[in-house]
Amino acid sequence: MKTSKLWTGLLPAFLCLAGIVSLTTERMAEIHLPDTEERAVWDRLLERGIEKIAFVRRYTYNSNHYYTEYLNSDWMPGGNLCILSLRTGEVEELAPSLTGGVFGAFDVSFDARRIVFAWKASKDAGYRLYEVGADGRGLKQLTFSPDDEEAIVEKYRVGGYSHGTEDLDPCYLPDGGIAFVSTRCRYGILCDAPDIFTTTVLYRMDGDGKNMRKLTNSSVSEHTPCVLPDGRILYTRWEYVDKGAVAVKCLWAMNPDGSNSVEVYGNDVDFPTTMIMARPIPGATNEYVFTGTPHYPQNCVGTIVRVHTNGDTRTGALMTHITPQSDIRDEGGFAFRDPADSAKWIRDGRGRGPLFRESYPLSRSEYLVAHKPAGPEWQDAAGYQLYLLEEGGKVMPVYSAETISCFRPMPLVARETPPVIPSGANRELAGRGLAECIVTDVYRGLTDVERGTVKYLRVLEQVPRPWGARRHYRPNYMQDEYDQQHAVISKDTHLGLKVQHGVVTVEPDGSARFHVPAERNIILQALDSAYRAVQTERTYVNYMPGEVRSCTGCHETASQAPPVNGRATPLALKRRAEKPYPQAGEAAAQKTLSYARHVQPVWDNHCIRCHNGADSPGGLNLSGRETRLFSESYESLAPERRTKRFDREVLGPVIGENHPKTGNIRYLPAKSLGSHASVLVAMLSPDVKLSDPEARERAGRLAGIHREIRLSPEELLQVTNWVDTNCQYYGSYYGRRDTVFRGHPDYRTEYGVAAAISPDPPAVYE
Repeated sequence: MKTSKLWTGLLPAFLCLAGIVSLTTERMAEIHLPDTEERAVWDRLLERGIEKIAFVRRYTYNSNHYYTEYLNSDWMPGGNLCILSLRTGEVEELAPSLTGGVFGAFDVSFDARRIVFAWKASKDAGYRLYEVGADGRGLKQLTFSPDDEEAIVEKYRVGGYSHGTEDLDPCYLPDGGIAFVSTRCRYGILCDAPDIFTTTVLYRMDGDGKNMRKLTNSSVSEHTPCVLPDGRILYTRWEYVDKGAVAVKCLWAMNPDGSNSVEVYGNDVDFPTTMIMARPIPGATNEYVFTGTPHYPQNCVGTIVRVHTNGDTRTGALMTHITPQSDIRDEGGFAFRDPADSAKWIRDGRGRGPLFRESYPLSRSEYLVAHKPAGPEWQDAAGYQLYLLEEGGKVMPVYSAETISCFRPMPLVARETPPVIPSGANRELAGRGLAECIVTDVYRGLTDVERGTVKYLRVLEQVPRPWGARRHYRPNYMQDEYDQQHAVISKDTHLGLKVQHGVVTVEPDGSARFHVPAERNIILQALDSAYRAVQTERTYVNYMPGEVRSCTGCHETASQAPPVNGRATPLALKRRAEKPYPQAGEAAAQKTLSYARHVQPVWDNHCIRCHNGADSPGGLNLSGRETRLFSESYESLAPERRTKRFDREVLGPVIGENHPKTGNIRYLPAKSLGSHASVLVAMLSPDVKLSDPEARERAGRLAGIHREIRLSPEELLQVTNWVDTNCQYYGSYYGRRDTVFRGHPDYRTEYGVAAAISPDPPAVYE
């Protein structure tokens, strides 16, 4: 194959003489001369009606995580947004005036006349969104740096990340708007002690860049939105709510206004840990293709996977590897089938086997992809080119550049515009910053739970860690780090702050109707009559202002059918929606989950006369004396996973999001976590019957030893509430923790919920 370059701007006089309209701008084009194999593929695509393919030329990112290309990939400017003509071989750069930068992801409009794309002008600039006509005309910038960008950089500059905002992954919406992801939320990744890695969440704006609006509030990043045939946005959501920290980057969908967010696939599937760059497969109902990648050490290269969701989405059995020679079988790195023995897998962190990225489905069995053949390492600067991929892993070349990689092949073909989904927001609720949730039957999905057991739902929130909690501009800011937490929240449990908004009533038929705060990551717990957790939702819903949504039960999945028509109206629908209210004995519905404020006083009242030192009975020291970051009692009770002390046989199962980072995500039946699995709670509450015989025997023995201990109902609630919410220590991201700061006015300050959820730190924190 050969490529020749010509300046089309030098030919206008000749073209006019030939009767061809001259070009009004100088644009550089190349003529790519296909070899025999490429020509055969071009003919095959032409038969499908594909005459042109849009793609990006750029050097391969070499960042150290799947989501950090804008943070720590080497600065390698060059390339452009290009169009390949399969009839003439012409390769045209659409934005030749954008030089010296890097082109990111793009999308083609439904009528194939416009292309929206991300471009980074310099090493110290953020990605911004632009639009250009498919004919190369009308280039315009759509997003710009915020007015306070310089102040953001000055205040929050950390390590090698020297700018404030990024706009990435654009896609056209049916109503003419554009969805994208951005760091404008100003959140930090939870498992990042240096606090350099930033969160991207979904935004939308009008087609001209106006009326920008945040659609989600995730604590960790979201990526690669695209539009489904029904008008919803399909995207990748990374989350961990009492789950492995790198284990879940799965597929979600939402309406273009941010409402009705729902899992599509993968929230309980171990590998691949990252499901990204997903697209619907044309002509196939509920089938999608995505790139399966590891979390690290790479950026979104791996294997191509097709998944159908017409079954139990909690299993990996729904996946078909289109590229079976490559897989993600553990972290971090890749696995490749041994060429000499297809039953054998070779683990290779350097990625020298065949790798793939950004598949565009033409059918269930054919895909345009960016592909690196076996040989070069995963980050080879010019290793990825354009191919046609067939199910089973056969690849056929479409186009290759000699000195630079090519990515994101997309046919320049008009597509049917999906329907516009109208907003169903309740304006009155939206004006109050609320949403309404209706649960028709909480027992649906709760196996082995007797009807009448669940009396309440507890409303919790996972709070993103704001840039306002950064300490990089103070001496010794790393003092408060523990196990990758920059602003430590817990010891070997969860990494993201939780706050509580109160409880609501579950009717005798299992229904509930209540309000929740909008634009918050809401988690629900089903509680018994003593406010003990029967089941915990290990994910969250981000409700939009005025949204009214319902679910059929506890652990509903996309594949579950709704309740049978004709069923009696749920009792909760016969009354007005409730506002969350306080638990019995508590003055306010909202509370921070602070161990020092709520739990330590119980030990002080009842336990420290015996359990107050290293030689305490059972080695359990329940003194509130401060340790470097926590207290004696907390460290005595909580797991110490880094020294493999996973269980003190007191609290019961406690989820450690960092240990292990992968796995640790499978659906757990009712009463697997929290009070109904805790020896401590069973010891204090004779009506709690543990399912594990050894734990039940231990709890009974300890209850006999401690038969004189009588906690008040209010005290017992503080203990069970703490156990049920996975044993958090601090109630906010704010306040200095390390004892070296003792005496500072903000040392271990106890803030209320309003301050804890605020993106801006309290004044004393500054």
